Amino acid sequence: MSTARDVSSSEAIDAAKLIEDHQTGIWRYLRALGCDVNEADDLTQETFLAVLQRPFHQYSPAATAAYLRKVAYNRFISARRRSGKIVLMEQIEAIDQAWIRLVSDEHGDALIDALNDCLSQLTKRARLALEMRFREKTPRVDIAKALRITEHGAKNLMQRAKKQLRTCVEGKLT
Repeated sequence: MSTARDVSSSEAIDAAKLIEDHQTGIWRYLRALGCDVNEADDLTQETFLAVLQRPFHQYSPAATAAYLRKVAYNRFISARRRSGKIVLMEQIEAIDQAWIRLVSDEHGDALIDALNDCLSQLTKRARLALEMRFREKTPRVDIAKALRITEHGAKNLMQRAKKQLRTCVEGKLT
């Protein structure tokens, strides 16, 4: 059985190319499944190690990306089970199907570009509320205080902004 240490120099170049071509997409996929940054880093590395420890043949970029996603998916489920975290398979499968439907380039670049463009179309206040909530993990009550609105108003603002983002992104990707 071949290991990563046994790989010839020409195969090592292929391994490096494989990682270069697909690492970002796998990492983004794992983040979409619910991994934090560190867990996504670890599981991305584990995914490539697992794939490169066996003979691997690339048939097409799409087939390779699908195979790597499946390995990453299995690593994610195994990690969740080992940690004792409850995995709601229906939700994970829904995220997986949404990824396949929305990410046409296998890396998520088109989705990220669409999201950034759509974010720029939001009002400054709505964008700030979403950034506080999802980037900074700010509680809704603190968002409301920062925006000088009620907590219910902050909730409504973020719901409207998320709906606007969803509509805009889906429109750009279809």
